[in-house]
Amino acid sequence: MTGQQRIVVLGAGYAGLAAARGLARSMRGARVTVVDARAEFVERVRLHQAVAGQEVRRWDLWKMLGDKGIEFVRAEVVDLDPEAGLIRLGTGAELGYDTLVYALGSAADRARVPGVAEYARVLATPEDVRTLPAGPVVVVGAGATGIELAAELAEAHPDSAVTLLGASAPGAWLSARAADLIAGTLSDLGVAIRSDAEVAEVLPDGVRLTDGTVVPAATVVWTAGFTVPDLARRAGLDVDDYGRVRTDDTLRSISHPAVYAAGDAALMAGPGDRPLRMACATAIPTGGYVARAIARRARGAEPDPMRFRYYLQCLSLGRRAAVIQVLTADDRPARTVLRGRPGAWVKELIVRGAAFSVGAR
Repeated sequence: MTGQQRIVVLGAGYAGLAAARGLARSMRGARVTVVDARAEFVERVRLHQAVAGQEVRRWDLWKMLGDKGIEFVRAEVVDLDPEAGLIRLGTGAELGYDTLVYALGSAADRARVPGVAEYARVLATPEDVRTLPAGPVVVVGAGATGIELAAELAEAHPDSAVTLLGASAPGAWLSARAADLIAGTLSDLGVAIRSDAEVAEVLPDGVRLTDGTVVPAATVVWTAGFTVPDLARRAGLDVDDYGRVRTDDTLRSISHPAVYAAGDAALMAGPGDRPLRMACATAIPTGGYVARAIARRARGAEPDPMRFRYYLQCLSLGRRAAVIQVLTADDRPARTVLRGRPGAWVKELIVRGAAFSVGAR
């Protein structure tokens, strides 16, 4: 390859920013460009705080990236031609690349259940953040997002009725001790928990369960499922049933070697050959790994396969408590669980560290 290498990163979330920052450090002769439809970086892991009415900081991407010598283009990506190495933007412009990092992240799945698109609020992107009207709130989904949101709303608005609906108990994928701590703290905050509740339809004034029960609500917030953009599928990249880019053990597309993928929009093998989950704890290290893999190949060497493990899973339960579950090397819950205010301190340090690691200072 002759001339300046052009590396384009699609997406300015945790994975994209981690990749861009790593590339700017290790590929000094390359032109690194980040493309995102948003002008600001907002910590996704704090969106539940913003919905509860707390001030959440925003970082200007032009400044944040420009200070590191990275070009930023604010535009929506409407088409990708991996054969020609071209990206088509909503502005009508085209952007060429030699190497592409696909890190477009995920959004809420609004098509999974009838009525979600029409009547429910979601919580996956900064655009989803809006102040909730007064009245009872039903949070659908007892995963990490639903748990954190229900706790935050109940603590910030103790006079509002908050119900958490899930097909399983909150934190059921963690240790029994962690799940008990989560359920106990939610109950102490006044959250009504309904497990084994499967939603058949979202209504204008609540939800209808599969057993016919109607749970009334002024607001329904849907946190039960995420989806990824269909750009990779439309471009002809090899993707899984969800549209995530299939990657090899160096996070390179198995169908298009000039494309790497990281974060929520990538299918990446983890411990026990299980796919890595959608999480900030996945996005940052995989974005950083991609930068190292690209730099190593640019020097004519083959990168070592990615080796990845999770150490903790952290769930905030309002501003004064959290549950920190220690994980084994095969991503299973260990015996150790940190809780309460010490857990909240650890969770806050981890969240701040995540932002710092992608250049948000």
